[in-house]
Amino acid sequence: MIERYTLPEMGRVWSDAHKYELWCRVETLVLEAHAAAGRVPADVVEPVRQAPPPTPERVAEIEATTQHDVIAFLTAWADNTEPRSAAAYVHHGMTSSDLLDTALAVQLTDATDVLLAKADRLVAALRDHGLAHRHTLKVGRTHGVHAEPDVWGHRVADLAFAAARCRDRLRTARTAVGVVAISGAVGTYSLIDPSVERIVAEALDLRAADASTQVVLRDGISEWVSALAVFATVCEAVALEVRHGQRTEVRELSEAFGSGQKGSSAMPHKKNPIRSERIAGLARVVRAAVVPVMEGIPLWHERDISHSSTERVFLPDAAITLDYLLDLTAGLVENLVVDVERMRANLDSTGGLIYTSAVLLELVEAGMGREQSYALVQGAAMQTWQTGTPFRETLRARAATDGVALDEARLDDICRPERYVANLDPLFERLAALS
Repeated sequence: MIERYTLPEMGRVWSDAHKYELWCRVETLVLEAHAAAGRVPADVVEPVRQAPPPTPERVAEIEATTQHDVIAFLTAWADNTEPRSAAAYVHHGMTSSDLLDTALAVQLTDATDVLLAKADRLVAALRDHGLAHRHTLKVGRTHGVHAEPDVWGHRVADLAFAAARCRDRLRTARTAVGVVAISGAVGTYSLIDPSVERIVAEALDLRAADASTQVVLRDGISEWVSALAVFATVCEAVALEVRHGQRTEVRELSEAFGSGQKGSSAMPHKKNPIRSERIAGLARVVRAAVVPVMEGIPLWHERDISHSSTERVFLPDAAITLDYLLDLTAGLVENLVVDVERMRANLDSTGGLIYTSAVLLELVEAGMGREQSYALVQGAAMQTWQTGTPFRETLRARAATDGVALDEARLDDICRPERYVANLDPLFERLAALS
């Protein structure tokens, strides 16, 4: 991922320098297990443990000749080991994927922990914003058209619970990718004792694979990427709400606009939802990782490397991008500007059409057939659409024409927006309990 969208903590997880640190850690744990079991000389452990990880530049220099990254790493690390002869026992009984998949499991779980911390922040931001606006009346829209009265906090609550569910998926996916496999060339433990795998897994606070070939089957990694993609798309749902709300014709929501900020190089009046649009664009990047990574599940026999190049690109990019998205989305919510008066003005802008559902039911409950009631209310509503005459006036006229008596006091009571949201208290109690 380009530096523009890479935050420092997540960038560190996926850096080459950190990768080689992890490779050294895994190899050292394996060597320690061998030494404890008496399979290799005990005195080689400390020199290897003290050898500094090779630099990415040195590994790249050797790889230019070997065309094999693990061999290049082992050679460069051996060069840092004193005495160098101790390095002869490094990678004992292992194959490259034992190292690669185990270190990758650490990277994936570390990356997930970073994401989970950001997820907590986003869930809290949405929860608090929703509770702050539990009484902020707005019009609910379906198909982009005014439907019935609602409160802004209700919409935010829906997004808060979605973000919390995404966080739960991440936690589950963390377990799915936290898998150690140190089982040799085709996974048969032919040259390495199964106890080594268990010892290393315990030291890394991960679990040993139920089974593996030369690699861990990629269903767990596919689950992880899919969880990231769903979370990115929920971030986009938040952003889309803001983008719609910041339209000039709507003007109910807006991103914070800082002092000195510019919206357009040509039009000084512009205040554009640039953060929300950036979220929408980058969510596509995360979603784009799902299919290529999933295609790494079917490999030839015990292994081929068709998954390797794909994962080198998409796993870091998906994690780095979602990390940035979570940070950006939380900031968007924390600083969101809500125009409460504009929300109320928009709610009232159709002259009462948003109360047709309550009026329909009132007529039915008063004894009129549903089809007749629907025809009366729809006829009055269409006249309001066409003329701009308030709905209560067109309703009275249509009722008089049809010989229907209206209970005006009752209509006054039901044509109140607060009546539509009176049953939302339990929802906000659940929201308040969200942590």
